[in-house]
Amino acid sequence: MGKLSGYLRLMRPVNCLMMGFAVIVGAALVSPNLANVLWSNLLYGFITGFMLTAASMAINDYYDREIDAINEPNRPIPSGVIKPKEALAFAFILTSIGFAAAYLTNPANFICLITAIITWTISITYVTVGKRTGLLGNFLVSLCVAMSFLYGNLAVTNTIKLNVLIFASMAFLSNTGREITKGIVDVKGDKMQNVKTLAVRFGEKKAAVAAALFYLSAVLLSPIPLLLNPPLVSLWFIPLVAVTDLGLAASSFMLLKDYSRENARKVKKTVLLWLIAGLLAFFIGALT
Repeated sequence: MGKLSGYLRLMRPVNCLMMGFAVIVGAALVSPNLANVLWSNLLYGFITGFMLTAASMAINDYYDREIDAINEPNRPIPSGVIKPKEALAFAFILTSIGFAAAYLTNPANFICLITAIITWTISITYVTVGKRTGLLGNFLVSLCVAMSFLYGNLAVTNTIKLNVLIFASMAFLSNTGREITKGIVDVKGDKMQNVKTLAVRFGEKKAAVAAALFYLSAVLLSPIPLLLNPPLVSLWFIPLVAVTDLGLAASSFMLLKDYSRENARKVKKTVLLWLIAGLLAFFIGALT
C-alpha cells in the first residue's frame, strides 16, 4: 500500500481531476447542450487532461527532489517511498496514455493531439528550466491551466469561442496568484537552489502584494460573461462565481495581512477551493 499511495500522491489526484474537469467545462462553454456532443470526445478529453497533469506532477517532483527534501520532506521521492527513476518511468506511462487519449479525442483531426503536445511541452519547459525564472515560470504553469479549457473547446468544435477565452484568462490570472503564493511557502528551499521566485527576489511582502493583484484581476474579469449582449452564461452563474470572487478577495486580504510561510500555505490550499467553485460556476452557468 505504501508504494501505491506514493504513486497516487505523486500524481496529485485533486489537481488531475481539476484539469480533467476543466476540459469538460471548456466543452460545455461552447456546446451547452452536451447531449449533442459525442461523449467519447468528452471522456477522452478528460483522460487527456487528467493523465498529462499527473505526468507533469511526477516529472516536477523528480526535478524538485532536492528542493522538496528541504521544503516538503514527506513527499514520495524525498521520503524514499518512490525512487527517482520510478517516478520518471511512471511519468512516461502517464504521458503515453495522455497522448493516446488526445489522439482518440478526435481521430479525424489532429488539433487535439497537437494542443496536448504543446501543453505538455510548456509544462516540461517549466519543470526543467522555467521554474528557476520566477514569474515567467509562474506564467508557464498558468498557461497550461488555461490551455485545458481551450482543449475542451477544440474537442467539440474547431473554433475558439469568446467565453472560453474569458474563463481561460480568469484561470490564468488566479492560478498565477496561487503560484506566487506557493513561492512564499517555498522560500527556504528555493533560495538554496537559486530559484528566483518573486518571494526570493523581492521578499515575502511584495510577493504577497503581487499575488493579491493577480487574484483581484481575476475577480474583475468575472462579471464580463453576464454583461455581454447576449450574456454568455445564465443567472445561475452568479451565486457560484460570487463564492469564488469573495473567496479570492478574502484570501488576498489574509495574505496581505499575514504573509508568513504558514499562512501562505493555508491561502494556497484555500484558493484551490475557490478555483473549483469557479469551475462549477462556469459549467452550471453554461449548461443552464
